[in-house]
Amino acid sequence: MVLLTDIDGLYTADPQRDASARLVQRVEADDELLSVRAGESAGERGSGGMASKLAAARIASWSGVRTVIARASASNVLLDAASESVSVGTTFVAHDRRLTARKLWIAFAAQLGGTVLVDDGAHSALTTRGVSLLHAGVVEVRGDFEAGETVEVATRNGNVFARGLVGVNAMQARAGAGKKSAELPDGVNHEVVHRDDLIVL
Repeated sequence: MVLLTDIDGLYTADPQRDASARLVQRVEADDELLSVRAGESAGERGSGGMASKLAAARIASWSGVRTVIARASASNVLLDAASESVSVGTTFVAHDRRLTARKLWIAFAAQLGGTVLVDDGAHSALTTRGVSLLHAGVVEVRGDFEAGETVEVATRNGNVFARGLVGVNAMQARAGAGKKSAELPDGVNHEVVHRDDLIVL
C-alpha cells in the first residue's frame, strides 16, 4: 500500500520547525507506530493528516500488508515504493502475525466503551503468555460499558497496550478489581477479557 503526501515521509519531528528532524526510513512491525511523532504542521498540511496515515499503516501492518508513506511529487514514486530494493519515503513492515477480520475489527474499528487499567503482573502475563485478563490484575476501571463491548487495556500509568471484548460490565469490573476468582459473587464471569477476545498491540 502506498500513501502519498506533501512531505518525504514520517519524520522524527516537524521538519518545518526542528532542524534536527530526520526522515524515518523504516518502521518495524513491532514498533509503536502511533507513538512516533508525526509533527503538527506535517499532519495539518499532509493529505489526510499524518496521524491518519500512521493509523492506516498500522492497520495494514496487522493485515500483513507492507506500507510506504512518500512524497506525491517525487519522481517514479509509485514504482520505487512498489520495489523493496529502492528506498523511498517511510516503509512500514508488514506484521508476521496477521489478525483475523474479527480481531482487526476489535483492535481498530469497534467503538470503545472504556478502559481497564492493570497491574504490572497482569501486563506481563497478557503480553508474554497470552492469558485471559482476570479481576485480580485490574487496578482501575474507566468508563461505563456493558459485557460484550470493546475496551482498551492499559498499564497503571495509562499506556494502552491491548484491546478486547469484556465479559463483564463496568460495575462488575469495578467491584471485582483486585479480587481473586474465588472471591467473586456467583454468576460473575471470572474473566474480564477472555484471551480469545484480546488483541495485544
